[in-house]
Amino acid sequence: MKTLFNNYVNTFKGLSTEVWWLALITLINRAGTMVIPFLSLYLTKSLNFSVSDVGWIMSAFGLGSVVGSWLGGRLTDQIGYYKVMVFSLLSTGILFIALQFLTTFTSFCIGIFLVMTVADSFRPAMFVAMSAYSKPENKTRSVTLIRLAINLGFSAGPAVGGLIITGLGYSGLFWVDGITCIAATLVLVNVLNPKSTKILDKVKTKNPKSAYGDKAFIIFLFAMMLFGIVFLQYFSTMPIYYNEAHYLSEIEIGLLLGMNGFIIFAFEMPLIKWLENTTFTKSGLMLFGAILTGLSFLILNFTSWVGVLVIGMLLMTFGEMIAFPFSNAFAMDRAKKGNQGEYMALYSISFSIAHIFGHNMGLQMTNQLGFENTWFVITGLAALCVFLLFGLRQYLNGKKKRKAILIEEEETEILWI
Repeated sequence: MKTLFNNYVNTFKGLSTEVWWLALITLINRAGTMVIPFLSLYLTKSLNFSVSDVGWIMSAFGLGSVVGSWLGGRLTDQIGYYKVMVFSLLSTGILFIALQFLTTFTSFCIGIFLVMTVADSFRPAMFVAMSAYSKPENKTRSVTLIRLAINLGFSAGPAVGGLIITGLGYSGLFWVDGITCIAATLVLVNVLNPKSTKILDKVKTKNPKSAYGDKAFIIFLFAMMLFGIVFLQYFSTMPIYYNEAHYLSEIEIGLLLGMNGFIIFAFEMPLIKWLENTTFTKSGLMLFGAILTGLSFLILNFTSWVGVLVIGMLLMTFGEMIAFPFSNAFAMDRAKKGNQGEYMALYSISFSIAHIFGHNMGLQMTNQLGFENTWFVITGLAALCVFLLFGLRQYLNGKKKRKAILIEEEETEILWI
């Protein structure tokens, strides 16, 4: 047991102090995002919106995320990641507190759009900051540490959120979310001020390549958008499915979602450390993660046994544990060819677009087609994602072989000379 514990601890060694601080800030921030998993339930139960209305609100949520990610990337390249992160966290805290006072459909659409525009400007800035604070060989593990912080927050958030709803009602969630964002801002200002931090990997490209002209990256973005649409069903349609098809309470739903975060916290870092030492490529690992996530929906249609919900959650959890860290590392590797903010903004935008279509599409389909048919469609989208990732792997392997042939030919010419 002691050896197992020591091996687990060793997977965290070598990461910079700044990355640990960034992880703590992310943990404080994400611990309060308990509003998001319960948002669809809040809108239908507390505000009495229809499922169709909720779908359009979630599209406004996604549209704000797209605008925020794009804006965050532009501002990061122009004024730096630190200023963007401070502004985003502080403003998000204030806006989340204010969001609870919006009760009409139109006002909530506008409100959630503004919240997500400001909130998601943080993401490209945070990715660039994390890359700067990480040695090249530690970037995937740095991504994993940030994800652990996110998922530890999500693990505690939904479980505590269910208790807060039971005791204080939904308004308490908005206050907690807002206060934690403001608290994260205070930590950020005190520990990650540019005057006192150490940059470990400062990338300067003389002739930056546009991310829009990077064919492999574009294929990757489309695959991640599809993966996002599939994955996000767990935060909109799935809670309603748990409640309406299996009659789970808010607390039970919170515990099930919390299990996802706990498993990631306990197993993701050792898993990533092990996978990094194998011969698997990033594109191959992303492909495998997409397969597991797609299967998590497919199995729901083959039995009404409540235990299948746990099996589905486990498949999805291991799918995201593999897909997300290596997709993030893949994006950061490609970003070294151009403006980092632009690359990481597009990576964030791929998931923001998923927010626009994923939530609304899933909710509309469950309303009109039922849960069973919806899960078949979602599985089909996962299969399309797998197909794109397979194509990406073949494309990259082909480029690698062509490059090797060119190098061999050049060496042959030199020998003849």
